[in-house]
Amino acid sequence: MSFRRAPLRLTAAVSLVALAAPVQADNLREALVSAYNTNPTLEGARANQRATDEGVVIQRSQGLPSANITATHIEFVQQSANQFAAPERNLGVNAQLLVPVYSGGAVRNGIAAAKERVEAGQADLRNTESTLFAQVVAAYMDVLRTEALVALSTNNVAVLRTNLEATSDRFQIGDLTITDVAQSRSRLAVAEGELQSAEANLIAAREAYIRLVGREPGELEAPPPLPGLPDSVGEAIVSALENNPNLDAAKQRAEAAGFDTKAAGSGRLPTVSVFVNGDYSDFFGTLGGPVAADFAQSEKTANAGVRVTVPLFQGGLPAAQKRQAGARESAALEDVIAAERQVIAETRGTYASWQAANAVIKSAQAAVEAAELSLEGLRAEQSIGNRQILDVLNGEQELVNARAQLVTARRNAYVAGFNLLALMGRAEARDLNLDTGGVLYDPTVNAQRVSSKLWDWDRDPEPAPKSTRTVDIPPANATIGPQLLPGE
Repeated sequence: MSFRRAPLRLTAAVSLVALAAPVQADNLREALVSAYNTNPTLEGARANQRATDEGVVIQRSQGLPSANITATHIEFVQQSANQFAAPERNLGVNAQLLVPVYSGGAVRNGIAAAKERVEAGQADLRNTESTLFAQVVAAYMDVLRTEALVALSTNNVAVLRTNLEATSDRFQIGDLTITDVAQSRSRLAVAEGELQSAEANLIAAREAYIRLVGREPGELEAPPPLPGLPDSVGEAIVSALENNPNLDAAKQRAEAAGFDTKAAGSGRLPTVSVFVNGDYSDFFGTLGGPVAADFAQSEKTANAGVRVTVPLFQGGLPAAQKRQAGARESAALEDVIAAERQVIAETRGTYASWQAANAVIKSAQAAVEAAELSLEGLRAEQSIGNRQILDVLNGEQELVNARAQLVTARRNAYVAGFNLLALMGRAEARDLNLDTGGVLYDPTVNAQRVSSKLWDWDRDPEPAPKSTRTVDIPPANATIGPQLLPGE
């Protein structure tokens, strides 16, 4: 089922509602798109991946020809008393071309390791994206939940205030005692404190939303059904083992560590290179002293050859480097098993949490219905003197608690479901069919772009932030608009 085209669904028992001030409603897709395009954490991860892409170019450069020119000007300030023909100054220019032919596999394996690290970084970028989306979903649902809880608390305060007024009136006519009034006043004071806490939680939830999404939440719509949720924990595990980005990254790093071990062994092997040197010297007419005319004042030389270097003894350096790389490869292989264990445990745990939240929804719905019926009966019985005012107050509190539990369970079920998709590798922009206003960011494009670059003076544009700031967004408040309470 497409996340983009999935129909919005309001539950029969709970209406999760939000701000009334903004004229245009926001939905979860818009929040995800905004985070995808403007979040600094994701933009920073993309930039870091572009830096990782350069590792292939850096490793490849070690196997390509290099050329340089060195110019040296010398002033002979103090001459030897026995050198009558020594020059006073000299300009020397040396040009060198070096072509590596064989490096014992260091370059080849270094390039292979860098490519594996590029793929590992791309998997890390996938994980950053899905983690960000999971955080946005949680923040979105937290705003909806806390708005609903504020509405519940506001309604509860209003009901208890009315109860207190009615209780006080009946006390004046002698129908109730001062104890009944005190009980009503106590419950109202507790409810007002709970309302203050709920409003503070709402402000915190809206600020978290602003931090992640980059804009303040409008009138949030109910989220669409989640696509691709598994039918069993076994299906979730299979998908996670195949697609989880953290596990993919660990596997790629283990492959890179294997190539590092091979590259480390090249330090014990011969290296072969071809070189061409050219030299030019100019003594500015000072060579030869009094008989300078008998000497050539400038000269050119050139030479070419093959250089073979055979390491004989390096104090144990190559062996230590080989052992070090092998130990790191062993650690990387263990990291794969650790990542696999973690993915399995988190997937099973999240699946259980998702199932439990769905079960709580059903029980909370039943609890709300029963509490509503009970409160209606308590009020009727109290009006004819068969119930105490405390019974009614307890019934009202039970209804508030049941409604709050239902709101929280719906939030928990949705967040757990999305986290499960993230663990299964199905919570990225490409999986959710997000319309980001352009082409989705593809890290392979930059990797391919830089892979063929050879020019030393090639430059990218000057670095500049792409994410948006939130300093101009006004502080969040706890204002909510007219809304339906759960069950109404």
